[in-house]
Amino acid sequence: MGPADSLMLDAKQAILDEQHRKFQVLQQEGRWPEAMQQFHVTLRCASDVLTESLQLLERVLEAQRRRRFPSSTPPDSQNS
Repeated sequence: MGPADSLMLDAKQAILDEQHRKFQVLQQEGRWPEAMQQFHVTLRCASDVLTESLQLLERVLEAQRRRRFPSSTPPDSQNS
């Protein structure tokens, strides 16, 4: 995981935190129609953070796999 990956995740997490805060304020104020709209925005941000995290994890795992098994054939497929 490089510095750019960390910065991207941090930025997306900050956006998610802010969207969640806005939702909570609207909810506390009893502004339910706006709160529900904000809830959808918050869920999209959460989905984006999770998707980015998963993609990063997949890249890290792939890089580790390549370091452990430098050949182009993964060990599991050699037994097939």
